[in-house]
Amino acid sequence: MARTSASKTALPTPARRALKTLGHDIAVARKRRRIPQQLMADRMLVSRQTIQRLEAGDPTVSLGVLASAFFTLGFTPRLETLLAPDSDALGIGEDLARLPRRTHAQSDDDLDF
Repeated sequence: MARTSASKTALPTPARRALKTLGHDIAVARKRRRIPQQLMADRMLVSRQTIQRLEAGDPTVSLGVLASAFFTLGFTPRLETLLAPDSDALGIGEDLARLPRRTHAQSDDDLDF
C-alpha cells in the first residue's frame, strides 16, 4: 500500500492552485519550443512520468526537477530572482513598520578638536 504524502493532503488550496498553474505554464513553454515530453525528460535526466507529474502540478515533484525544467526551458534567471529581497513588497513593508518613529543624534560629550 502506497503512503500518501502529507505535501499532497496538507497543502493549502491556493498553493495547490499555484502549482497547477505553474505546471500548466511549464507545459505551454515546452510545447511552444516544440519539445516532446520524452526529449524534455531525456534532457533533464528524469522519466517521462516525472515530466507529466511536473506539468500536472504534483507537489511531490522535487525542487531539483523544477530547477532542471527551468534550466531546460531557458528560465533560470527567473528562478534566480523568484523571491529576490528587492521584489518582496510585504517584507519591505514589515521592515519599514519596524523603523523607529523618532531618531536622535548621538551625543558625543568627548569633543576632540
